[in-house]
Amino acid sequence: MVNLEDIKRVYLVGIGGISMSSLARYFQKRGCQVAGYDKTSTVLTRALESEGIPVSYKDELEAIPAEFRIKDSSGLVIYTPAVPKNSVVYNYFADAGFDVYKRSQILGLLSRGMFTIAVAGTHGKTTTSCLITHLLRHGGNQCSAFLGGISVNYYTNLIIGENEVMVVEADEYDRSFLTLHPNIAVITSMDADHLDIYGDKSHLTESFELFASQVDSGGTVFLRKGLDVKQSVSTYAIEQDADAKAVNIRVEDGEFRFDFSNDEIEMKDLVLGLPGQHNIENAVAAIQVALKMGISQQDIKSGLKSFKGVKRRFEYIVKTDAFVYIDDYAHHPEELRACFRAVRTLYPTRKFTAIFQPHLFTRTRDFIDGFAEVLSSVDELILLEIYPARELPIEGINSQFLLDKITLENKKLLTKDEVLKFIKNSEPELLVTVGAGDIDTLIKPIKEIYDNA
Repeated sequence: MVNLEDIKRVYLVGIGGISMSSLARYFQKRGCQVAGYDKTSTVLTRALESEGIPVSYKDELEAIPAEFRIKDSSGLVIYTPAVPKNSVVYNYFADAGFDVYKRSQILGLLSRGMFTIAVAGTHGKTTTSCLITHLLRHGGNQCSAFLGGISVNYYTNLIIGENEVMVVEADEYDRSFLTLHPNIAVITSMDADHLDIYGDKSHLTESFELFASQVDSGGTVFLRKGLDVKQSVSTYAIEQDADAKAVNIRVEDGEFRFDFSNDEIEMKDLVLGLPGQHNIENAVAAIQVALKMGISQQDIKSGLKSFKGVKRRFEYIVKTDAFVYIDDYAHHPEELRACFRAVRTLYPTRKFTAIFQPHLFTRTRDFIDGFAEVLSSVDELILLEIYPARELPIEGINSQFLLDKITLENKKLLTKDEVLKFIKNSEPELLVTVGAGDIDTLIKPIKEIYDNA
């Protein structure tokens, strides 16, 4: 296994991934020479370039800087399983005999010797890990964090701390989270997903159980009530009995408020800086972790209120009396359901227009009925074509196939250019863009349309 103390050069294949970019930033801050490859220029890769990290967008040998082709103990190659196995860049390093490590393996190495708080779940893990990080730091615990999203409070997905505490997002894709042996674990959800890896939900559940079993013998697993793992856990919930719970949930002046209680304490009239009951559920887990880590009730209460969320998680892009435009990363039927429920709670009388970009052919195929049901619940729907990411097309699986299953009458399939023309002509009063692909490239031009309306 690689000795990270010896590393001077790091090349990342798939550097534009949210977790990969945090590793790139980490090694750069350690003084290493860092570069990488990704197939597409994005907001995130351009941010890395602006920070002095070269990124190549050509999948060819010549795109790899010569210094990163030196094979010795001071060089490290990291890849993400999201990169296709036929990638020229990936196969150069693999065939040339370089030690090539998965992102998750390196994260596992970095967490060794640290007091690790790992947040897992098919939904909710990014917001929960960001909120835990914020509550700890707000309360004086200057922890480190490797996050799966850009924290709005800290403008980054990497936080270098001043102690031995580390918060990490534990990704279930490709069983990546099994490289971790945390002291505290949170499991937010275990809905069927990544069936291209797991085959069926039972194998996904088995991996979560194995993850929970790897928690330190003196540690704690905080589990959303209703999930089923064999390990001894502390449960949390909203509006139902559990070891910790939120009750009296209400919306006042556009803010979500709730009361919290566990076996030892009660906290009244908490204000969360994020909308949605699903986020209150995430907050209950974060409060439990913060209390376990010795954060005061007063700091927890003020930290909840000052939490600004995560980029692309129910992010307000435009919020005026005339127009509301929200962007969200939701890409699974249950995530869409939670997002849409929060939108309806906050804006019950407005016409709700959603623009959705499906993510992955396999996910669209596996959950086609769930997508069709939840997308039929809006007032007006625009679909974009499926974002393939790492996948090759599957015959018959496309956005038209999904559109045909949606029962809503006011629906259409458009290109990105057509979307912008539609918004310019119709100026929707309540617009939500959702998806995990490159739909975020529409955010800036849509905002400009609203700004000039």
